[in-house]
Amino acid sequence: MLLLLAGLTAGWFVARDRTRPAEDAAGPPGMKPSARHPGAAGGAPGGGRRMGGEARVGTALVTRTDLPVSIGALGTVTPIESVTVRSRVEGELQSLHFTEGQRVKKGDLLAQIDPRAFEVQLAQAQAEKQRNQALLANAREDLARYETLQKQDSIAAQQVSNQLSLVRQYEAAVRSDDASIASAQLSLRYARITAPISGRVGLRQATPGNIVRTSDTDGLLTITQEAPISVVFALPEPSIPAVRAALGKGRGLAVEARDRENRAVLATGGLRILDNRIDVATGTVKAKAMFENRDTALFPNQFVNVRVRIDTLAGALVVPVSAVQRGADGTFVYVVADDLKVAMRLVRTGALDCELQQVTEGLQPGERVVTDGVDRLREGDKVKIDDAPAVPHKRDGNTPGKREGGRERGAGGATPN
Repeated sequence: MLLLLAGLTAGWFVARDRTRPAEDAAGPPGMKPSARHPGAAGGAPGGGRRMGGEARVGTALVTRTDLPVSIGALGTVTPIESVTVRSRVEGELQSLHFTEGQRVKKGDLLAQIDPRAFEVQLAQAQAEKQRNQALLANAREDLARYETLQKQDSIAAQQVSNQLSLVRQYEAAVRSDDASIASAQLSLRYARITAPISGRVGLRQATPGNIVRTSDTDGLLTITQEAPISVVFALPEPSIPAVRAALGKGRGLAVEARDRENRAVLATGGLRILDNRIDVATGTVKAKAMFENRDTALFPNQFVNVRVRIDTLAGALVVPVSAVQRGADGTFVYVVADDLKVAMRLVRTGALDCELQQVTEGLQPGERVVTDGVDRLREGDKVKIDDAPAVPHKRDGNTPGKREGGRERGAGGATPN
């Protein structure tokens, strides 16, 4: 029994010693092969990953172009006219003559309130007027007879005076009846609710059969004018002199309304007016730009990025804004040489317009700068350019290898390290 246990123990130690080199080569549990073997596949993630010892980057050429000089701001699309349609009279809502989202013109019939009560009021006022007119005619005839008798000294002057006052009383009653008739006619007209402006109808707030009142805060519906439309935004105080100088020369300033990402231009309009004072709390002044908005690209109360063009730099030297970096020594870019090695070069920048940055010193037209993968570069690194043909590696015997699937393969099909 002891001999059997001794044999099993010796076999276990031999087996452990044989497997230890493989475990050491594999490394501790959880370690990725790329961390155990620096030469394994993989590398730096993203635009700066290494391919055969070279960083793969995106680049762009330094070019000359006309660069707009503009001021950016955040604006709100504001309709020129927006109306909450409310009933001016109280009564039962009889019918609606619109659909939600419909575009209407000024004067179009929108709703009808039951007019019968107002027709009754009109008839009563008209009847009262006829009664008072009859009384007035009789009082005038009596006044004429009294005046004749007074001339004959057959009647007292007081009686004539009283009759004259009665005539004037009936005349006032007739004028009051005219006002009552006009009021009833106005109520009857208000029972037909028409569009006060041209625009687009919103969601309805009442349905036929409900009793509507003049005190209803939500009203029946809203109408908003969509074209033309305005955008209200705030300009910083330092930019006001340049904007006022441009407006003073009589030339309009073009204004672009862009989407939230500040990429797509939704509409182009012109600066209409600056407010008459600066907000001391924010150091800005409100401005309003007008847009035709015929395609309804701008929606009321929409937030947009606004760019006011105040000038244009002809033939400016520009690079993508992603190529410009900032360090302890100042602003710099990585320039790619003909041998695909990068060099850090200090530059001086100027105007900025969206994705284009003006460079006033440090670069020449036609030079290539790195725009993607900059964070993995150092002075003198060799790079692979995503947007340019790669330089093929040469195998022994100076025979270029084939490119397959973005990596090089030799004639034997092996992938070089």
